[in-house]
Amino acid sequence: MIIALDGMGGDHAPGEIIDGAVKSLLEFEDIHIHIYGDEDKMSPFMKQHDRLTVIHCTEKIEAEDEPVRAIRRKKDASMVRMAQSVKDGEADACVSAGNTGALMAAGLFIVGRIDGIDRPALSPTLPTINGQGFVFLDVGANADAKPDHLRQYAIMGSIYAQKVRGIEKPRVGLLNIGTEEGKGNELTKSAYALLTDAPINFIGNVESRDLLTGVADVVVSDGFTGNMVLKTIEGTAAGFFTMLKEVYGNSLKSKLSAAMVKDDLRGLKKKMDYTEYGGAGLFGLNSPVIKAHGSSNANAIFNAIRQARTMVEFDVCGTIGRTVGKVDAE
Repeated sequence: MIIALDGMGGDHAPGEIIDGAVKSLLEFEDIHIHIYGDEDKMSPFMKQHDRLTVIHCTEKIEAEDEPVRAIRRKKDASMVRMAQSVKDGEADACVSAGNTGALMAAGLFIVGRIDGIDRPALSPTLPTINGQGFVFLDVGANADAKPDHLRQYAIMGSIYAQKVRGIEKPRVGLLNIGTEEGKGNELTKSAYALLTDAPINFIGNVESRDLLTGVADVVVSDGFTGNMVLKTIEGTAAGFFTMLKEVYGNSLKSKLSAAMVKDDLRGLKKKMDYTEYGGAGLFGLNSPVIKAHGSSNANAIFNAIRQARTMVEFDVCGTIGRTVGKVDAE
């Protein structure tokens, strides 16, 4: 199995990207990694490994680049070459911590959509209090959605939760402003009926206040709403830990208390770190495309590579295509 990796994407590239790749190779003996990027910039961080191959690229897609234009014009960019290798069958999956919009464009225009999938969905796994986590889609691949798009999101998320996360019968919830069947706008009301008849374990509407309690294993939403909820969760978590730091640093007594619970606080922070679950999968494409967080360290890259490996191993993309095709034929 070959995983293509964007060596130039992310805030801490290429050092942390390379370290994450090497960690993955040490953990998984069945993968090879092709890392795309500028050899001169990567060489100071490079570690020799017989299953790590460097492919030199002369260009890089920057954070401020307009996504579609960059994909079309920067043909020798690490992200473009990486996606092309998947398209050409040279790699089985790809991972990047670079420009999110550009990666989505590369996935859509280069890797290509699964037949029957109208729109891909950006799908991270977010933490929950019980440690189980939940798959959340869409969080921004498409701002708008139609009821049938939410049905497809639900099917894709359910298959992923079952195949990759090992949940036998994933509970799928529809994000809404109330749990009653008649709640919501026209989109959610229409989607509710479609999800009821879909080949999933649909549990009905769920509210955003219940997401972190583990109310569902998969939660579906339009990308506009999903992105706002995601960023609210991120901001709240960051603000909470900032306030804790201020509380425990105000006096000698507080500092002594902090020293006593330091390990517990570290455990809590790790528990709420969604990078432990891997990156955000761009579901609905012909092959796995994983978007790691822009601030990814080596451990986050390792988890994103692990996620891509598992998706290939259990043929998640193929299962999505077969399932959607069967539903459409009925």
